[in-house]
Amino acid sequence: MSTVGLSGTAPNRPAGESCGSEAPEGQRKYLIGGNWKCNGDIAFSMNLIKTFNEAGPIPKNVEVVVCPGSLHTGMALGLLRDDIQIGAQNCGLNAAPGAFTGEICPTQLVDAGVTWVIIGHSERREGFGMAGEDNELVAKKVKVALDSGLNVMFAIGEK
Repeated sequence: MSTVGLSGTAPNRPAGESCGSEAPEGQRKYLIGGNWKCNGDIAFSMNLIKTFNEAGPIPKNVEVVVCPGSLHTGMALGLLRDDIQIGAQNCGLNAAPGAFTGEICPTQLVDAGVTWVIIGHSERREGFGMAGEDNELVAKKVKVALDSGLNVMFAIGEK
């Protein structure tokens, strides 16, 4: 994975701190995810990042993922402590970059250092006043994301 920042160098994220022991073989690891949705401006995001960076240690049997808005993902990748993973709130169906205005393909997310993506959220299924994403489209997006190396938070059952 090439995690190259805007300067052409790998981001140097602040070190995080873990405590406790890893989950024993065969036992699940807990996942805590936070979706920022379409909230906040740069100051809001900087304040959240500061809060996370100052938080105490994360247990080793827990994964923490935050999903900032697309415009703030790069900032989070550069400033958020390294034991908190960065996710995207959506990805395109396209497996590779191309003429897909407004979409972000999964390989672009991986290249930037994003490790997770939310797919199937009820807001996207409802469509923001237009046709939403149906089960078939959501399933295709999950496959493309997984094939690209992303972990998927598959949202189901909210509504």
